[in-house]
Amino acid sequence: MYYVYIIKCKGGLLYTGITTDIERRFAEHSGRLAGGAKFTRSHPPESIEAVWSASDRSTASKLEYVIKHLTKTQKLELIADDSCLSRFFGEDSRLYHREEVSY
Repeated sequence: MYYVYIIKCKGGLLYTGITTDIERRFAEHSGRLAGGAKFTRSHPPESIEAVWSASDRSTASKLEYVIKHLTKTQKLELIADDSCLSRFFGEDSRLYHREEVSY
């Protein structure tokens, strides 16, 4: 299972990524484990705002690509209302399932 996530970082910035382990990846971004992204080293993460699951890396990568190309306003809409996913991603939005954020 692959996950696409949006993290809120210091200063209100948003970071989108992909992983197989949300908890581990957030620990890496937070500096508790080695391997965080360059962006999150200079913009410390505050919280995970949204997570979607996908069955394989290719499918997850397509969602990550679309989300990374949204405006900040659109990303905030998507975080607040998952039904926006179909507006941004079309019929393929059925390939993704929004996960509860508990990290």
